[in-house]
Amino acid sequence: MTAAVSRWREPSILPGFGLALGITVTALSLIVLIPLAALFIKAASAGPADIWAVATSPRTLAALKLSFFGAFFAAAVNAVFGLILAWVLVRYDFPGRRLIDAAVDLPFALPTAVAGIALAAIYAPNGWVGSLLAPYNIKVAYTPLGVMVALIFIGLPFVVRTIQPVLEELPADIEEAAALLGASRWRTVFSVLLPPVLPALLTGFVLAFARAVGEYGSVIFIAGNVPMVSEIAPLLIVIRLEQFDYAGAAVVATIMLLLSFSLILLVNLIQARARRRFGDV
Repeated sequence: MTAAVSRWREPSILPGFGLALGITVTALSLIVLIPLAALFIKAASAGPADIWAVATSPRTLAALKLSFFGAFFAAAVNAVFGLILAWVLVRYDFPGRRLIDAAVDLPFALPTAVAGIALAAIYAPNGWVGSLLAPYNIKVAYTPLGVMVALIFIGLPFVVRTIQPVLEELPADIEEAAALLGASRWRTVFSVLLPPVLPALLTGFVLAFARAVGEYGSVIFIAGNVPMVSEIAPLLIVIRLEQFDYAGAAVVATIMLLLSFSLILLVNLIQARARRRFGDV
């Protein structure tokens, strides 16, 4: 206890622990805690019967299922291909590498509505990619598959930019040492390279998942927005708001918040366990 108190009193550029903590808690309350508390209060105003009716309605369950399953699938795809892309950008020097590296950040800068319109135009049955898939009876635009494509598009930079600094600090000598010791390429990947990168990979997965769950602008143009088929939960919230059903919209938003927090907490616990096992890189 004495050691902990003494650390609080160590010289720091911040104006003291008490003041810094007070500013932090105040900012956190104004920006995060108070709005979330207002959301819970608004949802509770609907009453237990209405809350249960909204939460268990087939349309709400279908929208939540698509949003969370689509976000999880998109984050998993980005975790795999984002790791590969980050590895190529870090380990190889080739013509156009800087251009590809800069293009990774385009989903950050591109307005989501513009991204949605572009994806819908490309993957529509008469689009560049959609016309190639049409003979095989594969339809992307205006289906749940289109939702996942949009979520993959907006989530990829989170994985790449999270893993890239870790790979840059990872020395290439360990790969050569593993090869000299007789390890196969797959053994080197899974036993030597992946463990120190795993915490960053999980962080990128969480960020991509969190962004995808609440994504709206880039999805509605390619989803088709058919109730019970390709309607996402954020769109359902907007629809209830347009119908002046503020309590119902708050109920759906609260369910999304609780589910998102639970899943992110679970992944963070797994990430903490991975850090304890493999150590920080």
